[in-house]
Amino acid sequence: MLLLAGVAVALVASFVVARDRMTWAMETVWVMLAWPWLAFDRRIAPTRLLAWLLALHALVLIQGGAFTYAKAPLGEWLRDVLHTQRNPWDRVGHLMQGFVPAILAREVLLRRTPLRPGGWLTYLCVAAALSFSAFFELIEWWSALALGADADAFLATQGDVWDTQWDMFLCLCGAVASMLLLARLHDRELGLRRAA
Repeated sequence: MLLLAGVAVALVASFVVARDRMTWAMETVWVMLAWPWLAFDRRIAPTRLLAWLLALHALVLIQGGAFTYAKAPLGEWLRDVLHTQRNPWDRVGHLMQGFVPAILAREVLLRRTPLRPGGWLTYLCVAAALSFSAFFELIEWWSALALGADADAFLATQGDVWDTQWDMFLCLCGAVASMLLLARLHDRELGLRRAA
């Protein structure tokens, strides 16, 4: 509950400081949909790992919504550290868009299907993260068609003609990384034993 409260406070604070309320709403809608679901649906009890990852992902989305991804303060700091031409906060967001949903998909599949840890589970988790990322790219495209120049802050392309491809690639990297780095820890939290 403490994590949920922290995310809720960050969400409210981000609304107060938001540079553009429409962009804020479009970027944080996922947090606004997930927060009540996680807070009030008693059937959902995510592992500690998943709860922390969801909170971290929410904070990335909230900062992007408050300041826009092109002007996010942590992205400005990263730009200076990495010596890049553009604010990379949207790249962080898309890396998280693979990293966290892959673990979410893994938890759902392990709890609700007969799948067990292994190649098929990993493939399906990576595919689930990529399909969500592709859907998000379609949302960005529809927003650009509907809003024109008013969607620029939401799109955060910063003049990069390969932005969509980078977004999908970073989602893939995040999903694969989470499977490689966290699968064993996740299994332990779920009480699963690996075959010897």
